[in-house]
Amino acid sequence: MTKPFHIPSLDGLRAVAIFIVFLSHAGLSHIVPGLFGVTIFFFLSGYLITTLMRMECERTGSVNLCDFYMRRALRIFPPFYLVLGVIALLGVNGWTHGGFSWAAMAAQAGFISNYWEIQGGLQPAGTEVMWSLAVEEHFYLLFPLFYLALRRVLPDRKHQFMAILSLCGLVLAWRMFLVHGWQVIDLHNGSAHHPRTCHGTDTRLDGLLFGCALAVFGNPALDAGSGRRGLMLWIILPISIAVLLASFVLRDVAFRETWRYTIQGLALIPVFIAVIRYADWLPFRFLNWAWVRKMGVLSYAFYLVHSLVIALVKTHLPISKLWQGVTAFILSMALAWLMNAFIEKPCAKLKKRFAAK
Repeated sequence: MTKPFHIPSLDGLRAVAIFIVFLSHAGLSHIVPGLFGVTIFFFLSGYLITTLMRMECERTGSVNLCDFYMRRALRIFPPFYLVLGVIALLGVNGWTHGGFSWAAMAAQAGFISNYWEIQGGLQPAGTEVMWSLAVEEHFYLLFPLFYLALRRVLPDRKHQFMAILSLCGLVLAWRMFLVHGWQVIDLHNGSAHHPRTCHGTDTRLDGLLFGCALAVFGNPALDAGSGRRGLMLWIILPISIAVLLASFVLRDVAFRETWRYTIQGLALIPVFIAVIRYADWLPFRFLNWAWVRKMGVLSYAFYLVHSLVIALVKTHLPISKLWQGVTAFILSMALAWLMNAFIEKPCAKLKKRFAAK
């Protein structure tokens, strides 16, 4: 059996992403861009899964789709349905505020909650973050088939890269049509985001595709680099970070709902190259600290439970907002550790039966 593919610094990047999401949901959304944490997760997911598919194809000539979907199910479903069951139990007994609906829970269970929300459906407390899982499940239902077809039609990996980036351009064009042509959102509404453009699979799949593009060409874990360390770390990377910061500062609604996701996806490409290829660089070393990497390993379980924990703490613990946030973080981390120990790890052992040969 081949040795499992693993990039330690990406565990650290997961920790950064989940901390961004948590801070935003804990009450700092006016300062911390929580959606950017999700964008990082999308990019990372697309990069890692496409890298694994590419490696399998280069070894065997194809991807075993049955094994792929079994690994995906064992990774996502057990923790997800456990948390969803707890949310339903608490909601039906009135422990959470904001309303409860079995129809809403069915939408969550069927991974269509993003479009349920877009149509104005209720999002019970604790389920607000699950739209992103719906986007990923829709994407991975079809992307392996697309990737195999792409490899057959375009054997050259540079051409594959350009084809995937072209798809990202089409998604941008679709968002622009929805915003400027179809006018599905109110451009005079200064709210943080709009679910039609922010949560739709058809409008956010480019977040994953940018990571997929990096996986097929110029992959920092598989492909030889140019060796220009100084150019990447002192010129290209700072420019990318400046672009990301500008994307946060620009508050125009039309920009946020169209160009922002594309600009952030492109800017993350040099960031991921640098984090993976130059993990020994001083500013990146913290990503490889044991406790940071452990937080990254727990990030999926943490992501699932943190919104519910925050809601419960705010409802039932009348203390200052600061201590509510600290308490919610500690409780979420403890629950994530338990879920990892008793659900994710046993499922990971089952996944080995379906590992790419």
